[in-house]
Amino acid sequence: MIEIHFQHKEDAKRLYGFLQQLLDYESFAKYTLHYEDSHIVQCKYIEETFRKEDKKVFSQWIKQSLCQFMLTVKLNDWLRHILAAHYHYRDEEEQQQIIDIVHSVLEGKLEELSVFVPKMNMKDYLSNLINDWVEEQTALLSFDSFITFRLRNFFNELKKYVELSLDEYKLEQEYQMFIQTLREFLVNREPKLKQLHLLLSDVITFFNEQFEEIKRGDLAKMIDRRLLINHPVYVDSITIAPLLSLAPSQIYIYTDDPDQPIVRTIRNIFEERIISRPLASIEKYKKQQDTSFDKKI
Repeated sequence: MIEIHFQHKEDAKRLYGFLQQLLDYESFAKYTLHYEDSHIVQCKYIEETFRKEDKKVFSQWIKQSLCQFMLTVKLNDWLRHILAAHYHYRDEEEQQQIIDIVHSVLEGKLEELSVFVPKMNMKDYLSNLINDWVEEQTALLSFDSFITFRLRNFFNELKKYVELSLDEYKLEQEYQMFIQTLREFLVNREPKLKQLHLLLSDVITFFNEQFEEIKRGDLAKMIDRRLLINHPVYVDSITIAPLLSLAPSQIYIYTDDPDQPIVRTIRNIFEERIISRPLASIEKYKKQQDTSFDKKI
């Protein structure tokens, strides 16, 4: 039998429910769980069906189950505690947004951020610590002692991920405020063009409705200077400022990388005005425009 003691009865209750969900039919016939005194979870094997060689299998099941519990249930608790205690972020919605970023970094989904923190395989790290803990303590395990004395280095590493994710969250909040400000700038602005074609290749090129190139000097003259005065850091004078100043009713973007940051920003500002097309389609569209123009003449 293994007894796991908790300081907080809510943790004991959650582990008990978690272990119940993990028991498959075969394990259910061999193991029993008890939730005692609201602070203790007992894991036993049924003597009549238990063989000597099953002891190792039972111990391994306990170790794996505790690791899964920490990763799927306790990890978010720890992240919330770090955010509240060390960074004074107590709003649950804000915490969850930052926690989502932490998980994305840990899972390698944000490669541009992952390079700034040491790579950590949390499952392997915790598995090794839990293995040593269970082997040393055998039948009686203090969950809170394990957290306090064995996870210090783990929490130090986790804080690095939280700090990085918090910086990313702040940047994203600033970005969203910036986008909203520019959307508001557009609301009452009269469109200077019905259509504008934007070629995003090695260089950025603007074309009007007849597919005539708008020279960079002409674009500079069209820019509303309030944009550069009020938002000198954020507004790109090469692309964003001319687009906002012209405020086209429709913008065709030609690019083979529709997920690049500049396209994301343009799409977020102009929303339904954007139509994205691959680079290869620009020549075909130009010919259609030329043919249509000839017919009118």
